[in-house]
Amino acid sequence: MSSEALWLFKQVNLHLELEGRFQPREKGLSLIEGAAENENTLCPRQRNAKVEDLWSLTNFFGFATETFVLAVNILDRFLALMKVKPKHLSCIGVCCMQLAARVVEEECNIPSAHEIIRISQCKCTVSDLKRMEKIISEKLHFEFKATTALTFLHLYHTIVLCHTSERKEVLNLDKLEAQLKACNCRLVFSKAKPSVLALCLLTLEVQTLKSVELLEILLRVQKHSKISDSDLLYWRELVSKCLADYSSPECCKPDHKKLVWIVSRRTAQNLQNSYYSVPELPTIPEGGCFNGSESEDSCEDMSSGEESLSSSPPSDLEGAFFFELKPKPKWQTLGCRS
Repeated sequence: MSSEALWLFKQVNLHLELEGRFQPREKGLSLIEGAAENENTLCPRQRNAKVEDLWSLTNFFGFATETFVLAVNILDRFLALMKVKPKHLSCIGVCCMQLAARVVEEECNIPSAHEIIRISQCKCTVSDLKRMEKIISEKLHFEFKATTALTFLHLYHTIVLCHTSERKEVLNLDKLEAQLKACNCRLVFSKAKPSVLALCLLTLEVQTLKSVELLEILLRVQKHSKISDSDLLYWRELVSKCLADYSSPECCKPDHKKLVWIVSRRTAQNLQNSYYSVPELPTIPEGGCFNGSESEDSCEDMSSGEESLSSSPPSDLEGAFFFELKPKPKWQTLGCRS
């Protein structure tokens, strides 16, 4: 084994030890999954819509995929700990994006709080963001740089390229990252181990390429990562269905372009006036932790309902990374050993 491959597998071992530490609490995620949609309870549809909004903001500001994936991880870890009213979700989502951007992005590329409030239309003030950021930071013990499915996707992808004799461009990392983003938009995948989710995406892509050599490499990666056949099969079926659904023309996708707004001076003045008319919102009490019992959420109203940024039509190359998954030929059953 080459020194590079040895180093990569050591990194895999390191992150396998860490992944459970940064995974959202399953009990908290289950409470959200089973919640009815009302003004006092956060339901899966609202969480998923907010993640799609974060995807749109990521593209708008030109952030890296790592920023988006990390923001979703921070969001889900917090939501799995705290009972949150839907009207607080917009402010929470923007805070998670800011926290992730500080970890990943160059400081000069991070927008100001005023700018992100205006672009996201989250209808809160800078002081609201600061208070919410303090709450999120304390509840997550200031641990923001996390092991995520993207961590494993990059490691596994590099390992495959180190061992294959095929063309290096055959496994498109941009495509795999776009598919991971789509999975992040479904709450259910926050329950999957990051290592398993990453391997599912790679095995599905290798199946479409019909490469026995690449599949054999992934089987070795699976064995090294101690991922069971049953876990891989279970989550791979869910990922396959998610990507097929996401490829449907009926599915509204986040806007994939980095947007540039060109407005008249009068419109700009109106935007500025409407921003400064936002009233100061009340302090956010910290009650409402998930503790296994269905306690009432004692948080104050943070924001009113907002239009989702995720309803814009798909554009740019990211939209082409989702396709109708064909029925599997027999050879593809190699993906899980019996």
